[in-house]
Amino acid sequence: MKEEHGRIDRGDGVHLAWRRIRGRGVGVVFLGGFNSDMTGSKAEFLAGWCEARGTPFLRFDYSGHGASDGRFVDGTIGRWALDAACSIDALAPGPQVLVGSSMGGWIALLLARMRAPHALVGIAPAPDFTEDLMWAAFTPEIRATIEGDGVWHRPSEYGAPYPITRALIEDGRANLLLRGPIALDVPVRILQGMQDPDVPWRHALRIADAITGDDLRISLVKDGDHRLSRPQDLALLGETLAPLLLEDAG
Repeated sequence: MKEEHGRIDRGDGVHLAWRRIRGRGVGVVFLGGFNSDMTGSKAEFLAGWCEARGTPFLRFDYSGHGASDGRFVDGTIGRWALDAACSIDALAPGPQVLVGSSMGGWIALLLARMRAPHALVGIAPAPDFTEDLMWAAFTPEIRATIEGDGVWHRPSEYGAPYPITRALIEDGRANLLLRGPIALDVPVRILQGMQDPDVPWRHALRIADAITGDDLRISLVKDGDHRLSRPQDLALLGETLAPLLLEDAG
């Protein structure tokens, strides 16, 4: 079936934009990254891949992202995880494989604590990135700006500078996952580029060590970057995802 699109009210007047393909069997939900949207190359690849297979597929924009309402500067990890839960509950019934890219990998792990997914795929997953990959690397001057002004605009090689707020950092601390075990007993697959400048590949090993389940595999792409959006990277994503859509994958 062709892709549908629409907007849902998350319950407070903020509308979240979504796109969905109906199908049969285990579905796929794509969870995008920090300051990205649902029209990126991985989401577009998955939409075509799922449509060709007759697999249900859902993608959406968090509040303050893409076509959704809200301001990016007002967002936090916890808020975006609730956006994801709202979208999935309303639009993706039944068993789902959560595919989380970068921050979306953190969101996927938070969702897995609320309700066990059928399986989980992380693409350069970045749980705890606000603390371990941002705050830990910030200079004292940047930290002082965030604490004093409430926001600092971080330069980005992907576009205009974007805001890092005190609320984002503080909420991130309330949602840290890698300080203890992550109780998750479903198939987990991690795809990680070893040339990733944003999420070091050893971060994937920390995630693997924290997850309690045994059905976990990491695919390290030696020349892969953070986006993992080259044709060969997308092919690896499809090859990784296909076996997880079997009904007995969990």
